[in-house]
Amino acid sequence: MSHNRKPAGTRLTGRIVVPGNPSYHAARLEYNRRFSKFPRVIVFCRRTQDVINAVKWARERGVRIRVRSGRHSYEGFSTIDGGIIIDVSEMNKVQVDRKNMVAHVQTGNPLSRVYRKLWNKHVALPAGTAPDVGIAGLTLGGGIGLLSRKYGLTCDNLKQVKMVVAAGRQGAKTIIANKKKHADLLWASRGGGGGNFGIATAYTFRVRPIRTVSIYSITWKWRDLEKVFPAWQRWAPAVTNRLTSTIEVAAKQVGTIVSTGQLLGGAAELRRWIQPLLQQGTPMKVMVRTVPFIEATRFFAAGDLHLEPKFKITGALGFKPLPREGVRMIRDFLSEAPNKHSTVWCQSLGGSGSAVSRISPTATAYPHRRAEIYELSARWRNDSEQQRNIQWVKRFRKALRPFVNGDYVNFPDLQIKNWPKAYYGVNFARLKRVKQKYDPHDVFRFAQSIPVGKRSGRGTRT
Repeated sequence: MSHNRKPAGTRLTGRIVVPGNPSYHAARLEYNRRFSKFPRVIVFCRRTQDVINAVKWARERGVRIRVRSGRHSYEGFSTIDGGIIIDVSEMNKVQVDRKNMVAHVQTGNPLSRVYRKLWNKHVALPAGTAPDVGIAGLTLGGGIGLLSRKYGLTCDNLKQVKMVVAAGRQGAKTIIANKKKHADLLWASRGGGGGNFGIATAYTFRVRPIRTVSIYSITWKWRDLEKVFPAWQRWAPAVTNRLTSTIEVAAKQVGTIVSTGQLLGGAAELRRWIQPLLQQGTPMKVMVRTVPFIEATRFFAAGDLHLEPKFKITGALGFKPLPREGVRMIRDFLSEAPNKHSTVWCQSLGGSGSAVSRISPTATAYPHRRAEIYELSARWRNDSEQQRNIQWVKRFRKALRPFVNGDYVNFPDLQIKNWPKAYYGVNFARLKRVKQKYDPHDVFRFAQSIPVGKRSGRGTRT
Protein backbone atom coordinates (compact mmCIF):
# COMPACT_ATOMS: atom_id res chain seq x y z
CA MET A 1 0.00 0.00 0.00
CA SER A 2 2.67 2.51 0.88
CA HIS A 3 5.94 0.91 -0.26
CA ASN A 4 7.20 4.01 -2.09
CA ARG A 5 6.68 6.43 0.78
CA LYS A 6 8.70 7.38 3.78
CA PRO A 7 7.41 5.77 7.01
CA ALA A 8 3.88 7.06 7.42
CA GLY A 9 3.19 9.51 10.16
CA THR A 10 -0.09 8.62 11.88
CA ARG A 11 0.24 7.50 15.49
CA LEU A 12 -2.23 5.30 17.32
CA THR A 13 -4.10 7.03 20.14
CA GLY A 14 -6.47 5.66 22.78
CA ARG A 15 -5.75 2.70 25.05
CA ILE A 16 -3.34 0.50 23.11
CA VAL A 17 -2.92 -3.18 23.94
CA VAL A 18 -0.24 -5.31 22.25
CA PRO A 19 0.97 -8.90 22.77
CA GLY A 20 2.91 -9.08 26.03
CA ASN A 21 0.68 -6.55 27.82
CA PRO A 22 -0.88 -8.03 30.99
CA SER A 23 -4.35 -7.19 29.61
CA TYR A 24 -3.74 -8.65 26.12
CA HIS A 25 -5.31 -12.05 26.79
CA ALA A 26 -8.58 -10.58 28.11
CA ALA A 27 -8.56 -7.94 25.36
CA ARG A 28 -8.31 -10.45 22.50
CA LEU A 29 -11.11 -12.80 23.63
CA GLU A 30 -14.46 -12.97 21.85
CA TYR A 31 -17.85 -13.66 23.42
CA ASN A 32 -17.86 -16.90 21.41
CA ARG A 33 -14.81 -18.75 22.77
CA ARG A 34 -14.84 -21.03 19.74
CA PHE A 35 -12.58 -18.31 18.28
CA SER A 36 -9.13 -17.61 19.67
CA LYS A 37 -7.17 -15.17 17.53
CA PHE A 38 -4.05 -13.11 18.13
CA PRO A 39 -4.23 -9.56 16.76
CA ARG A 40 -1.09 -7.48 16.30
CA VAL A 41 -2.66 -4.59 18.22
CA ILE A 42 -5.97 -3.74 19.87
CA VAL A 43 -6.90 -0.08 20.15
CA PHE A 44 -9.61 0.84 22.66
CA CYS A 45 -10.86 4.14 21.26
CA ARG A 46 -12.14 6.79 23.64
CA ARG A 47 -13.13 9.43 21.10
CA THR A 48 -13.76 9.69 17.39
CA GLN A 49 -10.24 10.95 16.67
CA ASP A 50 -8.81 7.69 18.06
CA VAL A 51 -10.93 5.79 15.51
CA ILE A 52 -9.75 8.04 12.64
CA ASN A 53 -6.11 7.62 13.70
CA ALA A 54 -6.46 3.83 13.92
CA VAL A 55 -7.96 3.57 10.42
CA LYS A 56 -5.25 5.84 8.98
CA TRP A 57 -2.48 3.95 10.82
CA ALA A 58 -3.74 0.64 9.45
CA ARG A 59 -4.14 1.92 5.89
CA GLU A 60 -0.67 3.47 5.85
CA ARG A 61 0.86 0.14 6.83
CA GLY A 62 -1.41 -2.23 4.92
CA VAL A 63 -2.61 -3.81 8.18
CA ARG A 64 -5.97 -5.63 8.09
CA ILE A 65 -8.74 -4.01 10.16
CA ARG A 66 -11.42 -5.51 12.35
CA VAL A 67 -14.08 -3.40 14.06
CA ARG A 68 -15.37 -4.44 17.49
CA SER A 69 -17.95 -3.18 19.96
CA GLY A 70 -19.75 -5.87 21.97
CA ARG A 71 -17.64 -8.86 20.74
CA HIS A 72 -20.87 -10.73 20.00
CA SER A 73 -20.18 -11.61 16.35
CA TYR A 74 -21.29 -15.26 16.31
CA GLU A 75 -18.71 -16.14 13.64
CA GLY A 76 -15.88 -14.10 15.15
CA PHE A 77 -15.93 -11.36 12.50
CA SER A 78 -14.64 -8.82 15.03
CA THR A 79 -11.30 -10.54 15.59
CA ILE A 80 -8.27 -11.34 13.43
CA ASP A 81 -4.79 -12.89 13.56
CA GLY A 82 -2.03 -10.34 12.99
CA GLY A 83 -4.25 -7.34 12.21
CA ILE A 84 -5.63 -4.42 14.19
CA ILE A 85 -8.83 -4.56 16.23
CA ILE A 86 -10.43 -1.14 16.50
CA ASP A 87 -12.50 -1.52 19.68
CA VAL A 88 -15.08 1.19 20.41
CA SER A 89 -16.44 -0.25 23.67
CA GLU A 90 -15.09 2.61 25.80
CA MET A 91 -17.13 5.17 23.83
CA ASN A 92 -20.30 4.77 25.86
CA LYS A 93 -22.14 8.03 26.50
CA VAL A 94 -25.95 8.11 26.40
CA GLN A 95 -27.97 11.33 26.34
CA VAL A 96 -31.76 11.49 26.29
CA ASP A 97 -33.62 14.45 24.83
CA ARG A 98 -37.11 13.84 26.22
CA LYS A 99 -38.54 16.95 24.61
CA ASN A 100 -37.82 15.64 21.11
CA MET A 101 -38.07 11.97 22.18
CA VAL A 102 -34.64 11.06 20.86
CA ALA A 103 -31.58 9.48 22.45
CA HIS A 104 -27.97 10.05 21.39
CA VAL A 105 -26.09 6.81 22.02
CA GLN A 106 -22.39 6.21 21.49
CA THR A 107 -21.40 3.01 19.76
CA GLY A 108 -19.69 1.19 22.65
CA ASN A 109 -22.74 0.77 24.88
CA PRO A 110 -23.87 -2.71 25.81
CA LEU A 111 -27.63 -3.09 25.59
CA SER A 112 -28.23 -3.34 29.36
CA ARG A 113 -26.58 0.07 29.82
CA VAL A 114 -28.72 1.65 27.08
CA TYR A 115 -31.89 0.27 28.67
CA ARG A 116 -30.83 1.55 32.10
CA LYS A 117 -29.90 5.06 30.92
CA LEU A 118 -33.13 5.40 28.94
CA TRP A 119 -35.18 4.03 31.84
CA ASN A 120 -33.86 6.83 34.06
CA LYS A 121 -35.88 9.14 31.77
CA HIS A 122 -38.76 6.64 31.41
CA VAL A 123 -38.21 6.00 27.74
CA ALA A 124 -37.35 2.86 25.78
CA LEU A 125 -35.86 1.76 22.48
CA PRO A 126 -37.09 -1.47 20.89
CA ALA A 127 -34.04 -3.71 21.05
CA GLY A 128 -32.87 -7.21 21.97
CA THR A 129 -32.54 -9.28 25.12
CA ALA A 130 -28.83 -10.19 25.52
CA PRO A 131 -27.57 -7.69 28.14
CA ASP A 132 -23.96 -7.52 26.94
CA VAL A 133 -24.60 -7.39 23.20
CA GLY A 134 -23.30 -4.14 21.68
CA ILE A 135 -25.86 -1.58 20.53
CA ALA A 136 -23.72 -1.15 17.39
CA GLY A 137 -23.98 -4.58 15.76
CA LEU A 138 -27.51 -5.05 17.06
CA THR A 139 -28.74 -1.86 15.34
CA LEU A 140 -26.78 -2.19 12.11
CA GLY A 141 -28.05 -5.73 11.50
CA GLY A 142 -31.68 -5.04 12.40
CA GLY A 143 -32.33 -5.53 16.11
CA ILE A 144 -35.21 -7.78 17.17
CA GLY A 145 -36.86 -7.83 20.57
CA LEU A 146 -39.96 -7.74 22.72
CA LEU A 147 -41.17 -4.29 21.69
CA SER A 148 -40.74 -5.02 17.97
CA ARG A 149 -44.31 -5.79 16.95
CA LYS A 150 -45.44 -2.42 18.32
CA TYR A 151 -42.44 -0.18 17.65
CA GLY A 152 -40.42 -1.94 14.93
CA LEU A 153 -36.82 -3.11 14.84
CA THR A 154 -33.99 -1.19 16.48
CA CYS A 155 -32.85 -0.06 13.02
CA ASP A 156 -36.35 1.24 12.21
CA ASN A 157 -35.89 3.72 15.06
CA LEU A 158 -32.46 4.92 13.87
CA LYS A 159 -32.64 8.55 12.70
CA GLN A 160 -28.96 9.39 12.30
CA VAL A 161 -25.59 7.69 12.39
CA LYS A 162 -22.12 9.20 12.68
CA MET A 163 -19.50 7.09 10.93
CA VAL A 164 -15.76 7.08 10.32
CA VAL A 165 -15.21 6.07 6.70
CA ALA A 166 -12.09 5.57 4.60
CA ALA A 167 -11.05 8.64 2.60
CA GLY A 168 -8.72 8.74 -0.37
CA ARG A 169 -5.85 6.28 -0.61
CA GLN A 170 -4.86 6.24 3.06
CA GLY A 171 -7.09 8.62 4.99
CA ALA A 172 -10.22 8.51 7.13
CA LYS A 173 -12.92 11.05 7.96
CA THR A 174 -16.19 11.36 9.85
CA ILE A 175 -19.51 11.76 8.10
CA ILE A 176 -23.06 12.08 9.41
CA ALA A 177 -25.83 10.16 7.66
CA ASN A 178 -29.47 11.08 8.09
CA LYS A 179 -32.52 11.67 5.86
CA LYS A 180 -31.06 14.93 4.50
CA LYS A 181 -27.43 13.99 3.84
CA HIS A 182 -25.86 10.65 2.97
CA ALA A 183 -29.38 9.19 3.09
CA ASP A 184 -28.13 6.12 1.19
CA LEU A 185 -25.71 5.35 4.03
CA LEU A 186 -28.49 5.74 6.62
CA TRP A 187 -30.61 3.34 4.55
CA ALA A 188 -27.75 0.81 4.47
CA SER A 189 -27.09 1.22 8.21
CA ARG A 190 -30.65 0.13 8.93
CA GLY A 191 -30.15 -3.62 8.56
CA GLY A 192 -27.15 -3.78 6.21
CA GLY A 193 -24.93 -5.39 8.84
CA GLY A 194 -22.19 -4.08 11.11
CA GLY A 195 -18.71 -3.11 9.91
CA ASN A 196 -19.47 -3.07 6.18
CA PHE A 197 -19.10 0.61 5.29
CA GLY A 198 -17.04 2.15 8.07
CA ILE A 199 -16.98 2.42 11.87
CA ALA A 200 -20.19 3.86 13.33
CA THR A 201 -19.39 5.93 16.41
CA ALA A 202 -22.76 7.45 17.44
CA TYR A 203 -26.45 6.90 16.81
CA THR A 204 -29.56 9.03 17.23
CA PHE A 205 -32.65 6.96 17.98
CA ARG A 206 -36.32 7.73 18.28
CA VAL A 207 -37.44 6.62 21.77
CA ARG A 208 -40.87 5.93 23.30
CA PRO A 209 -42.34 6.70 26.71
CA ILE A 210 -42.59 3.61 28.93
CA ARG A 211 -43.48 2.73 32.52
CA THR A 212 -44.79 -0.76 33.19
CA VAL A 213 -45.29 -3.80 30.99
CA SER A 214 -46.77 -7.25 31.63
CA ILE A 215 -44.72 -10.37 31.04
CA TYR A 216 -45.59 -14.05 30.85
CA SER A 217 -43.79 -17.38 30.87
CA ILE A 218 -45.42 -20.77 30.19
CA THR A 219 -43.51 -24.06 30.50
CA TRP A 220 -44.66 -27.38 29.03
CA LYS A 221 -43.17 -30.87 28.97
CA TRP A 222 -41.48 -32.13 25.83
CA ARG A 223 -44.36 -34.47 24.94
CA ASP A 224 -46.56 -31.42 24.21
CA LEU A 225 -44.24 -30.16 21.43
CA GLU A 226 -46.44 -31.14 18.49
CA LYS A 227 -49.46 -29.42 20.03
CA VAL A 228 -47.77 -26.32 21.46
CA PHE A 229 -45.38 -25.29 18.66
CA PRO A 230 -47.99 -25.15 15.85
CA ALA A 231 -50.44 -23.40 18.21
CA TRP A 232 -47.85 -20.73 19.11
CA GLN A 233 -47.04 -20.22 15.42
CA ARG A 234 -50.70 -19.54 14.59
CA TRP A 235 -51.30 -17.45 17.71
CA ALA A 236 -48.21 -15.19 17.89
CA PRO A 237 -48.75 -13.14 14.70
CA ALA A 238 -52.53 -12.90 15.25
CA VAL A 239 -52.56 -11.24 18.70
CA THR A 240 -52.39 -7.48 19.32
CA ASN A 241 -49.16 -5.83 18.17
CA ARG A 242 -48.67 -4.71 21.78
CA LEU A 243 -47.71 -8.33 22.52
CA THR A 244 -44.42 -9.78 21.22
CA SER A 245 -43.48 -13.33 22.16
CA THR A 246 -40.89 -16.09 21.82
CA ILE A 247 -40.85 -19.87 22.09
CA GLU A 248 -37.85 -22.06 22.88
CA VAL A 249 -37.66 -25.83 22.59
CA ALA A 250 -34.84 -27.37 24.60
CA ALA A 251 -33.00 -30.62 23.87
CA LYS A 252 -34.99 -33.73 24.81
CA GLN A 253 -32.69 -34.42 27.76
CA VAL A 254 -33.86 -31.10 29.28
CA GLY A 255 -37.37 -31.82 28.07
CA THR A 256 -39.08 -28.42 28.20
CA ILE A 257 -40.81 -25.98 25.90
CA VAL A 258 -41.01 -22.40 27.16
CA SER A 259 -42.92 -19.49 25.67
CA THR A 260 -42.34 -15.98 27.02
CA GLY A 261 -43.66 -12.60 25.98
CA GLN A 262 -44.27 -8.97 26.84
CA LEU A 263 -47.45 -6.89 26.57
CA LEU A 264 -47.75 -3.13 26.62
CA GLY A 265 -50.74 -3.43 28.94
CA GLY A 266 -51.90 -4.99 32.22
CA ALA A 267 -51.67 -8.53 33.60
CA ALA A 268 -55.43 -9.19 33.40
CA GLU A 269 -55.42 -8.36 29.69
CA LEU A 270 -52.30 -10.50 29.13
CA ARG A 271 -54.00 -13.47 30.83
CA ARG A 272 -56.85 -13.15 28.33
CA TRP A 273 -54.47 -13.02 25.36
CA ILE A 274 -52.52 -16.16 26.38
CA GLN A 275 -55.65 -18.32 26.92
CA PRO A 276 -55.27 -20.10 23.55
CA LEU A 277 -51.73 -21.15 24.54
CA LEU A 278 -52.82 -22.33 27.98
CA GLN A 279 -55.34 -24.64 26.34
CA GLN A 280 -52.57 -26.56 24.53
CA GLY A 281 -51.15 -29.65 26.20
CA THR A 282 -50.61 -29.48 29.95
CA PRO A 283 -48.71 -26.36 31.07
CA MET A 284 -46.45 -27.17 34.04
CA LYS A 285 -45.67 -23.60 35.09
CA VAL A 286 -47.41 -20.34 34.30
CA MET A 287 -46.25 -16.86 35.35
CA VAL A 288 -48.00 -13.60 34.49
CA ARG A 289 -47.14 -10.29 36.12
CA THR A 290 -46.90 -6.55 35.63
CA VAL A 291 -43.44 -5.09 36.23
CA PRO A 292 -41.49 -1.87 35.58
CA PHE A 293 -40.07 -2.09 32.04
CA ILE A 294 -36.47 -2.24 33.30
CA GLU A 295 -37.33 -5.33 35.34
CA ALA A 296 -38.77 -6.96 32.23
CA THR A 297 -35.46 -6.41 30.38
CA ARG A 298 -33.67 -8.22 33.23
CA PHE A 299 -36.18 -11.07 33.15
CA PHE A 300 -35.59 -11.66 29.42
CA ALA A 301 -31.82 -11.21 29.82
CA ALA A 302 -31.65 -14.05 32.36
CA GLY A 303 -31.79 -16.62 29.54
CA ASP A 304 -28.55 -15.24 28.10
CA LEU A 305 -26.55 -15.63 31.31
CA HIS A 306 -24.49 -18.67 32.38
CA LEU A 307 -24.36 -20.19 28.90
CA GLU A 308 -21.62 -22.53 27.69
CA PRO A 309 -18.70 -20.45 26.31
CA LYS A 310 -18.43 -21.99 22.82
CA PHE A 311 -21.27 -22.20 20.35
CA LYS A 312 -22.45 -22.56 16.77
CA ILE A 313 -25.63 -20.75 15.83
CA THR A 314 -27.49 -20.43 12.58
CA GLY A 315 -30.65 -18.54 11.76
CA ALA A 316 -33.61 -19.14 9.47
CA LEU A 317 -36.69 -17.19 8.46
CA GLY A 318 -40.21 -18.58 8.52
CA PHE A 319 -42.59 -16.81 6.15
CA LYS A 320 -45.36 -19.22 7.08
CA PRO A 321 -45.90 -21.63 9.99
CA LEU A 322 -43.93 -24.87 9.84
CA PRO A 323 -45.99 -27.76 8.52
CA ARG A 324 -46.35 -30.91 10.60
CA GLU A 325 -43.22 -32.48 9.14
CA GLY A 326 -41.22 -29.33 9.97
CA VAL A 327 -42.27 -29.56 13.61
CA ARG A 328 -41.39 -33.28 13.56
CA MET A 329 -37.96 -32.30 12.24
CA ILE A 330 -37.45 -30.08 15.31
CA ARG A 331 -38.54 -32.97 17.53
CA ASP A 332 -36.21 -35.45 15.79
CA PHE A 333 -33.13 -33.21 15.87
CA LEU A 334 -33.63 -32.17 19.50
CA SER A 335 -34.16 -35.84 20.41
CA GLU A 336 -30.63 -36.58 19.22
CA ALA A 337 -29.00 -33.29 20.17
CA PRO A 338 -25.24 -33.45 20.88
CA ASN A 339 -25.82 -32.30 24.47
CA LYS A 340 -28.41 -30.66 26.69
CA HIS A 341 -27.39 -27.13 25.62
CA SER A 342 -28.95 -27.39 22.15
CA THR A 343 -32.11 -25.40 21.45
CA VAL A 344 -34.47 -24.04 18.82
CA TRP A 345 -35.70 -20.54 19.57
CA CYS A 346 -38.23 -18.49 17.63
CA GLN A 347 -39.27 -14.83 17.93
CA SER A 348 -42.58 -13.44 16.67
CA LEU A 349 -42.29 -10.34 14.50
CA GLY A 350 -45.06 -10.71 11.95
CA GLY A 351 -48.79 -10.34 11.61
CA SER A 352 -50.83 -7.70 9.81
CA GLY A 353 -50.69 -5.29 12.76
CA SER A 354 -46.94 -5.60 13.31
CA ALA A 355 -44.78 -2.49 12.96
CA VAL A 356 -42.09 -4.74 11.42
CA SER A 357 -44.40 -6.10 8.69
CA ARG A 358 -45.87 -2.70 7.83
CA ILE A 359 -42.52 -1.40 6.48
CA SER A 360 -41.64 -2.25 2.88
CA PRO A 361 -38.75 -4.73 2.41
CA THR A 362 -36.81 -2.07 0.48
CA ALA A 363 -37.50 0.93 2.78
CA THR A 364 -34.50 -0.12 4.91
CA ALA A 365 -31.70 -2.59 4.21
CA TYR A 366 -33.47 -5.16 6.45
CA PRO A 367 -35.64 -7.08 3.96
CA HIS A 368 -37.34 -9.88 5.93
CA ARG A 369 -40.39 -7.90 6.96
CA ARG A 370 -42.95 -10.69 7.08
CA ALA A 371 -40.83 -13.44 8.61
CA GLU A 372 -40.55 -14.95 12.06
CA ILE A 373 -36.93 -15.53 13.06
CA TYR A 374 -35.59 -18.95 14.10
CA GLU A 375 -32.31 -19.54 15.88
CA LEU A 376 -30.80 -23.05 15.98
CA SER A 377 -28.00 -23.27 18.51
CA ALA A 378 -25.57 -25.77 19.97
CA ARG A 379 -23.20 -24.96 22.85
CA TRP A 380 -20.30 -26.78 24.44
CA ARG A 381 -17.27 -26.36 26.70
CA ASN A 382 -14.62 -28.83 25.51
CA ASP A 383 -13.01 -28.70 22.07
CA SER A 384 -13.47 -32.46 21.68
CA GLU A 385 -17.23 -31.79 21.36
CA GLN A 386 -16.89 -29.06 18.74
CA GLN A 387 -17.18 -31.02 15.47
CA ARG A 388 -20.20 -32.99 16.64
CA ASN A 389 -22.04 -29.81 17.63
CA ILE A 390 -21.18 -27.90 14.45
CA GLN A 391 -22.22 -30.85 12.27
CA TRP A 392 -25.53 -31.14 14.13
CA VAL A 393 -26.37 -27.48 13.46
CA LYS A 394 -25.38 -27.87 9.81
CA ARG A 395 -27.53 -30.98 9.32
CA PHE A 396 -30.45 -29.39 11.18
CA ARG A 397 -30.37 -26.27 9.00
CA LYS A 398 -30.27 -28.43 5.85
CA ALA A 399 -33.20 -30.55 7.02
CA LEU A 400 -35.35 -27.47 7.70
CA ARG A 401 -34.51 -25.87 4.35
CA PRO A 402 -37.75 -26.93 2.58
CA PHE A 403 -39.78 -25.02 5.18
CA VAL A 404 -37.72 -21.89 5.86
CA ASN A 405 -35.85 -19.25 3.94
CA GLY A 406 -32.81 -16.99 4.27
CA ASP A 407 -31.12 -15.88 7.48
CA TYR A 408 -30.85 -12.90 9.81
CA VAL A 409 -27.47 -11.15 9.38
CA ASN A 410 -27.01 -10.91 13.17
CA PHE A 411 -27.08 -14.74 13.30
CA PRO A 412 -24.33 -15.14 10.67
CA ASP A 413 -23.27 -18.57 9.48
CA LEU A 414 -20.11 -19.15 7.41
CA GLN A 415 -21.58 -22.36 6.03
CA ILE A 416 -24.29 -20.54 4.07
CA LYS A 417 -23.11 -20.55 0.44
CA ASN A 418 -25.25 -17.78 -1.03
CA TRP A 419 -25.20 -15.57 2.07
CA PRO A 420 -25.83 -12.26 0.22
CA LYS A 421 -29.26 -13.53 -0.82
CA ALA A 422 -29.89 -15.17 2.57
CA TYR A 423 -29.14 -12.00 4.58
CA TYR A 424 -30.08 -9.20 2.23
CA GLY A 425 -32.47 -10.60 -0.38
CA VAL A 426 -33.71 -7.89 -2.76
CA ASN A 427 -31.45 -5.26 -1.15
CA PHE A 428 -28.06 -6.78 -1.95
CA ALA A 429 -27.45 -4.92 -5.24
CA ARG A 430 -28.21 -1.57 -3.62
CA LEU A 431 -25.99 -2.40 -0.63
CA LYS A 432 -23.13 -3.13 -3.05
CA ARG A 433 -23.59 0.33 -4.58
CA VAL A 434 -23.43 1.94 -1.13
CA LYS A 435 -20.28 -0.07 -0.37
CA GLN A 436 -18.70 1.01 -3.67
CA LYS A 437 -19.42 4.67 -2.85
CA TYR A 438 -18.26 4.79 0.78
CA ASP A 439 -15.60 2.07 0.86
CA PRO A 440 -14.32 1.66 -2.72
CA HIS A 441 -10.95 0.25 -1.54
CA ASP A 442 -12.66 -2.47 0.56
CA VAL A 443 -10.92 -1.31 3.74
CA PHE A 444 -13.66 -2.75 5.94
CA ARG A 445 -13.76 -6.37 4.89
CA PHE A 446 -14.23 -9.70 6.61
CA ALA A 447 -15.44 -13.18 5.66
CA GLN A 448 -19.00 -12.07 4.84
CA SER A 449 -18.63 -8.34 4.27
CA ILE A 450 -20.52 -6.73 1.42
CA PRO A 451 -18.19 -6.97 -1.58
CA VAL A 452 -16.85 -4.18 -3.78
CA GLY A 453 -16.95 -4.39 -7.55
CA LYS A 454 -16.50 -7.85 -9.02
CA ARG A 455 -16.40 -9.83 -5.79
CA SER A 456 -19.69 -11.72 -5.91
CA GLY A 457 -19.88 -12.38 -2.20
CA ARG A 458 -20.54 -16.08 -2.64
CA GLY A 459 -17.14 -17.23 -1.46
CA THR A 460 -15.93 -16.74 2.10
CA ARG A 461 -12.72 -14.95 2.90
CA THR A 462 -11.17 -14.04 6.20
